[in-house]
Amino acid sequence: MKLLRVGPEGREKPAILDAEGKIRDLSGRVPDFAAAAVSLSALDAIRAIDLSSLPVIDAPERVGACLASVPNFFCIGLNYAKHAAETGATPPAEPIIFNKTTSCLSGPNDPVIIPRKSVKTDWEVELGVIIGRETLYVSEEDALDYVAGYCTINDVSEREFQIEHGGQWTKGKSAPTFGPIGPYFVTADEVPDPQALRLTLSLNGKVVQDSDTSDMIFTVRQIVSYMSQFMRLMPGDIIATGTPSGVGMGMKPQRFLQPGDVMELEVEGLGKQRQTAEAAK
Repeated sequence: MKLLRVGPEGREKPAILDAEGKIRDLSGRVPDFAAAAVSLSALDAIRAIDLSSLPVIDAPERVGACLASVPNFFCIGLNYAKHAAETGATPPAEPIIFNKTTSCLSGPNDPVIIPRKSVKTDWEVELGVIIGRETLYVSEEDALDYVAGYCTINDVSEREFQIEHGGQWTKGKSAPTFGPIGPYFVTADEVPDPQALRLTLSLNGKVVQDSDTSDMIFTVRQIVSYMSQFMRLMPGDIIATGTPSGVGMGMKPQRFLQPGDVMELEVEGLGKQRQTAEAAK
């Protein structure tokens, strides 16, 4: 299934893409997509709905974030071999885990706002993993059984805030609009191998990131299992699994977002995003 949320910001309603590519209105039939409403059992209930009985939403004015909210927004750092190399970092021996604040969520085509005092706002196309059941002490073998689905993420990052102000990375990852997710929440049954997905990002029409998830240092199975040894993952948690090479920080000379820049990104099978960078007012 491809699930999405459509409507003005703050008034989105849940919807589903049918086999003919029509957007069908799920409001009144299911809660908004968040937490337990995206659990594996909740998804089974949606599968049982006769989609032809749902009203069609013609030409929605806006597609919102594919999840209304998330309990936790986790990220994995330096998880692509070529990206680690371009930053000059030693490939990690274990997954690097950090957070984005949940207040950074935004729609896939909403503007990305460059924060005040920012000089190094950067882009990162990533595969997002959405957890579908309580996950604690699971094996790598069983880890994908706990995944509800996947989505496209732009892990927008302010590198000066992230690296040059001490402490952890969260403050460079969490400004408003720094977490575009969607357009679709694609259920796991439509992604037979999460390690065989192409990721691309273009800046002003020029491709700057073009890789696939086979370059991950740690696979989705390994990430979910590893994290579950230290914390309980909950339905609706999202994990951004790292970005491939081609970020602005890795360019020579470095290149960061300026007002008017346009990012177009996609993870294979999960839908496209398009954002224009704007200066904070």
